Amino acid sequence: MAIVSLRDQQITVYDDKGWIMKAPVSSGQRGRETPAGIFTVLQKNADHYSNIYDDAFMPHMQRITWSGIALHGGVLPGYPASHGCVRLPYEFAERLFGATKLGMRVIVSPGSAAPVMIDPSALFRPKTGPAMAAAAATAAAEKEAAGKAEQARRAAMAANREWLTAMVPVRKMETLKIKAVWELGGADREIAAAASAEAKQQAEEARAKAQARIGEIEVQLAAGKVELQPKQAAMTAARDAALAAEKARAVAAEAALRAARALEPVSVFVSRKTQRLYVRQVREPMLEAPVTFIDADRPIGTHVFTATERNGSDMRWSVVSLAGSARKADGKDGKDGMAAEQDSASAALDRITIPQDALDFIAERVSLRSAFIISDEALSPETGEATEFVVVLSGEPQGSLKKRPRRPAPRIEAGFGPPLGRF
Repeated sequence: MAIVSLRDQQITVYDDKGWIMKAPVSSGQRGRETPAGIFTVLQKNADHYSNIYDDAFMPHMQRITWSGIALHGGVLPGYPASHGCVRLPYEFAERLFGATKLGMRVIVSPGSAAPVMIDPSALFRPKTGPAMAAAAATAAAEKEAAGKAEQARRAAMAANREWLTAMVPVRKMETLKIKAVWELGGADREIAAAASAEAKQQAEEARAKAQARIGEIEVQLAAGKVELQPKQAAMTAARDAALAAEKARAVAAEAALRAARALEPVSVFVSRKTQRLYVRQVREPMLEAPVTFIDADRPIGTHVFTATERNGSDMRWSVVSLAGSARKADGKDGKDGMAAEQDSASAALDRITIPQDALDFIAERVSLRSAFIISDEALSPETGEATEFVVVLSGEPQGSLKKRPRRPAPRIEAGFGPPLGRF
């Protein structure tokens, strides 16, 4: 997780143990402000050039919106100076690029923000036992199917070699027969063209020898083909078995992939504005359900809960609170600010009622790095294909988003290849 503080002009990167990297930044200038909110890394490109801003070099670019907001290396004058992106020191941008993966959450906070641990009792208790058992079973089945496919492939190769070896004398006899037939035809032509009785007799003797040779070859060829038949049948059967084993391996691999996917972190978003809950897993929508709020007209803030560690049958959670939290409203930092943040996040949880079937659906999928996001906001239009939930704080400047019409996300596979679009 990375947290960018617009007030402090600083980025801090965290793992499950605490912060691991810090650096100054330069965010969007007045009129092109970097939007505050919740994002994820959507695309990475080490050598990116802008096609909007004079082909500007944006090294180690990590895109967080498809409309063009990104983290990248750049010049830091000591104040907000970009056109909306978050500029990083060049060396830091390179280090960060190597440390992150697609899907890493990036929180852009108006003020200071940091994750604090929270009582997990009000959050989801994982019930992923069946999913984990299914994943283990399908992984074992995939391994077994892969072993059988490899064994069948080797058997098919061996049978094919035996068939090819047995084909050698047959092909040799067929070649000899062609030669003998050609000699027979030559003898017939010599007989027809013979100018003397002696020449005709010699041609007839050559023809008789050719006919006899053809007969011998045909006997050997028939015997060779008889011997070849079981080897050809064995080769065909082994090939069909290898194809069937490979098909079974592919089916098992697909089942293992689906089971493993079920253990990927889930993201849950609850919007006070829409009174709905949304679930995504591997950037794909999984569930949408209504929720109810106590005092639904009263702001609840924006809070990002993250599952950081398993603790027996429970999960340990941290929370980062953005605008609307006690820390921003009261200007508190240090232990008092953290305590106020915990209270604010806990109070937010207490005000939400989620249907039991939705709770069960989430509990069956929640795992390490899963996220539960609560906000007064609705989902941003930046949320779409190939994205996690994008939440933009409506009470904060959004100059850069307003000047950048959102472009549709390209249909891509996760990876760090060449750029699939420019800002």
